Amino acid sequence: MPRRRSTELKINHERWLISYADFITLLFAFFVVMYSISQINESKYRVLSSTLEEAFKPIPKRASSGKTGASAQFREDNVLPAGVTSAEDASAVDQGNLPKLEDQFRQEFKSLLDSQLMGISSNEMWLQIELRDSILFPSGSAEVSAQARNIFARVAKIVQQTDNPVQIEGFTDNVPIQTSEYPSNWELSSARASAIVKRMVLEGVEPNRLAAVGYGEFQPVASNQTEEGRAQNRRVAIMIARNQRDRPTSKWREPVSKASEQKQNVEETYPAADRDIEAVEMGNGNLLFSSDPELPRSGSAQ
Repeated sequence: MPRRRSTELKINHERWLISYADFITLLFAFFVVMYSISQINESKYRVLSSTLEEAFKPIPKRASSGKTGASAQFREDNVLPAGVTSAEDASAVDQGNLPKLEDQFRQEFKSLLDSQLMGISSNEMWLQIELRDSILFPSGSAEVSAQARNIFARVAKIVQQTDNPVQIEGFTDNVPIQTSEYPSNWELSSARASAIVKRMVLEGVEPNRLAAVGYGEFQPVASNQTEEGRAQNRRVAIMIARNQRDRPTSKWREPVSKASEQKQNVEETYPAADRDIEAVEMGNGNLLFSSDPELPRSGSAQ
């Protein structure tokens, strides 16, 4: 019987190279991915960062000087305009010419601002100039004082340089007023706003840019429990808007009765020469079509 030859087993001592090669391949792929995601478009990243910052920033309810009415409404845009790379640049674009107007008012009325008889504040939609009523009107009256006439002549001079809409808002405290001329604070605040609007028109501001609003005692900026608070609530605000907001328009049409309109339609459709019947208007608003319109009928219009 032949003797079986023993098989020699060859041991590969370099098997670790397979695992090492796999590891190096994965490591190479990892660094390739890391390198690819590290290449960021800086301008796009800046826009994204500003957008997220604006989106998660708390919305202020009032400006520093206590805005009221329409001036308290802030617009928060989550998308920056094209070509704008920061929130500060977007704010400058959104405000239009309001920052320039604000600078002009601050320079023109520095003395009133220093004496706290005037306050100026703004957001991206409105520029607000608030004036204490003590320098504008006598108590309980809507007659514009001489000092107020001088102030609004200077205001009109600035406003005439632009075409921004201007809204005059009147406010009072909660002390009741009941006179033959002003039954309540509603009438008093509205009359004061209207008086200032008339003053602005006399100074050359276009009437179609102006509006008068009276809020009475219902938009306070301070407590009415103290004399100081009531004095702050008695004020007039000049609201200069960034954009013109057009009102919906409608065409006036003379009212006609339904019967008359029907009769007119029939006469237009069938001229007298081509028709054998005519429309007779009845007393109850209905129409009767007859070939003998002169025949007396009950209920016919006489």
